[in-house]
Amino acid sequence: LKEIHEQPKAVQDTIGAYVKEGHIDFSETGLTDEKLASLKRIYIIACGSAYHVGMVGKYVIESMAKIPVEVDVASEFRYRDPILVEDSMVVIISQSGETADSLAALRLAKDRNVPVLSVVNVVGSSIARESDYTLYTYAGPEKAYSTQLIAMYLLAIQSAFVQGKLEEGKVTRLLAEMETLPDKISRVLDDKERIQWFASKYANAHDIFFIGRGIDYAISMEGSLKMKEISYIHSEAYAAGELKHGTISLVEDGTLVIGVMTQKDLFEKTLSNMVEVKSRGAYLMGLTSYGNYSIEDTADFSVYVPKTEKYFTTSLAIVPLQLMGYYVSVA
Repeated sequence: LKEIHEQPKAVQDTIGAYVKEGHIDFSETGLTDEKLASLKRIYIIACGSAYHVGMVGKYVIESMAKIPVEVDVASEFRYRDPILVEDSMVVIISQSGETADSLAALRLAKDRNVPVLSVVNVVGSSIARESDYTLYTYAGPEKAYSTQLIAMYLLAIQSAFVQGKLEEGKVTRLLAEMETLPDKISRVLDDKERIQWFASKYANAHDIFFIGRGIDYAISMEGSLKMKEISYIHSEAYAAGELKHGTISLVEDGTLVIGVMTQKDLFEKTLSNMVEVKSRGAYLMGLTSYGNYSIEDTADFSVYVPKTEKYFTTSLAIVPLQLMGYYVSVA
């Protein structure tokens, strides 16, 4: 719980380390604008929560910088024969900097002469030492997820800028919005009593499903992982449109389904999936941004997070799901 509450400061520290006077400064990582400008493809490799950060990174980098991104679970990447193209970069995300599968993936990339950027939390760790470029996140273990997200946003913005996909005015606006995230995370934390009340009702759940589309699907994956990791309740995350392909048959009376709907363009789509599971007796929790009050017509319980740039919603929406995992396990 302490770690969840320390996220605003950790996010602030990570932004402060790389944003100087309204500009992204990667000089301490060793990563140059020339390198970013030359990139034709990015491979993100990670395990667990860091893999979910990679999924968000894919959506944000592809959307902003138009660079194709592949995301791999480290244990899968190292045991297949990956095709690494020219002018590419491997990004390894790891909290400890010692994750064995991620370290093996790093060495495989180095053997193929592909430069490696590591996003790590522990200074001087094996992954940090062996990487060409190192982006340190300034956080405790459970806060790593939030700070790794900031690293992905910064990488996306700077890549987009140097590749001519974002103009300076837009970069300035994005960075200004990013600076508001710590305060907005604090506001989400202020709503914890409601989540605690709701979690106590679901302490006896056998199965919990998380659904979302796009970035919301990536948030769902992390929310589900935290739920099972802390509370030992079986939970799964699905791309909302996939539910009808078999999984919906597992939804019965009272099954808790948590729908994440922070992406404006996908809101109605996911809402229609929520209606589908409701017809099978699901109990619905909706997670969305302030203003989307039409969700109340469908969801049995709604949680709202402050509005932000669509790319940054993960930083806010994950907090209620972390609290949910914590309070369900306590109950």
